[in-house]
Amino acid sequence: MNTTKLRSKRVIVTTAAVAALAVGGGVWATAANAGPDVSGSDRDRVGNAAVQAVGGGTVLDVEASDDQGEAYEVEVRKQDGSEVDVTLDKDLKVLTQQAEAADTGDAALPDAERTSAEKAALDAVGGGTVLDAEKSDDQGVAYEVEVRAADNTEWNVELDGAFKVLAKNADD
Repeated sequence: MNTTKLRSKRVIVTTAAVAALAVGGGVWATAANAGPDVSGSDRDRVGNAAVQAVGGGTVLDVEASDDQGEAYEVEVRKQDGSEVDVTLDKDLKVLTQQAEAADTGDAALPDAERTSAEKAALDAVGGGTVLDAEKSDDQGVAYEVEVRAADNTEWNVELDGAFKVLAKNADD
């Protein structure tokens, strides 16, 4: 028997096994560090903690944080229309609250118009959370409303001046 060939095959097989473990371990480590989507009851629990911290409002987005010491990042729209980013630790202790800069490009919708536009858009997509509502610059379109449905699909809804749906498109 040729021992040199046998040793060569052992080295190749051992090297291949080590390489496979290294690649697999790297993939596993990356997957373990990638934060899962926050959904269901966890999303509700985290969102409620953030809303309480800012004194009321609507949760717009909840994400797992990849920053050291942070577990969650939550975006909340307060009753006055302003938005606040809240970071929480794993025990839902508030770490930071930061008001988002106001968008000075578009004038805010009056309350009655906003309420009517939001209701029409929510009805059009079967409910969810309004992310944004504004007057449109597009000809023939009075309002544009962004909605996140319960299944996390985001919709762009265009309305006319009487709050009738002209178009609704799912974001890709």
